[in-house]
Amino acid sequence: MQFTKMHGAGNDYVYVDCFRETLPEAPEVLAPRIAHRRFGVGGDGLILIEPSEKADARMRMFNADGSQAEMCGNGLRCVAKYVYDHGIARREELRIETGAGVLTVQVHPVAGKVQRVTVDMGPPILEAGRIPTTLAEDRAIAVPCQFGGRSFEATCVSMGNPHCVFFVPEATDDLVLQIGPLVEQDRRFPQRTNVEFVEVLSPTRLRQRTWERGSGETWACGTGASAVCVAGVLTGRSERRVSIELLGGTLELHWDEATDHVWMTGPAVEVFHGEWPD
Repeated sequence: MQFTKMHGAGNDYVYVDCFRETLPEAPEVLAPRIAHRRFGVGGDGLILIEPSEKADARMRMFNADGSQAEMCGNGLRCVAKYVYDHGIARREELRIETGAGVLTVQVHPVAGKVQRVTVDMGPPILEAGRIPTTLAEDRAIAVPCQFGGRSFEATCVSMGNPHCVFFVPEATDDLVLQIGPLVEQDRRFPQRTNVEFVEVLSPTRLRQRTWERGSGETWACGTGASAVCVAGVLTGRSERRVSIELLGGTLELHWDEATDHVWMTGPAVEVFHGEWPD
């Protein structure tokens, strides 16, 4: 089976072109094996690029633990790059089917190859029951709570997948690696959750670290950055247009007041191709 290794701001996945390839085993079984960083190719998970009846392509993603996720913004940018660069659909506006619906993306090619992609991430979901979380009955905005014996204010947003955002003075290893997994697995998040720890550098500049549901800490999270942009506005900490610094690079976010949609722009990089033995 041929595969391609790609990353968006360091959020790396193994991609399989299912227009041409057949998986050797079920994706939930293959994902932990191929994504293993010592015994496999290595990555935050497995993303399948499949034919779609209602879009240019369909994206299905599986975390490094084999669990299936609804969406990944960095992964979506890489899917768009692959679809354009490899001739599946050679248009600068593409429609990609995801677990969070069909999303529109704009690719920005240079000399025939896509380097950056802008994604319409759609409107944020703020109703607690739809995120889902039981931290609040209506909207979970700056909700006082405790995890691991420590006090926080949680703002919860879904961008097609659940996120819990904490604004902190410093996003330390202790917070990300110790509190992150506790929040992910907490019973107040019935489908588990992604967790963001965010430093406010200015009203237009934030720094984010993410504990990703099913994968652990990742170097970038596009849906997480989108959720952070929304949470910053809702808590009065940031403006609607921000730059968010992640371990693997910087993403540009804009929560458009007129449409309620979040727009994300960032890099998409193809690293190498390989062959996974059947």
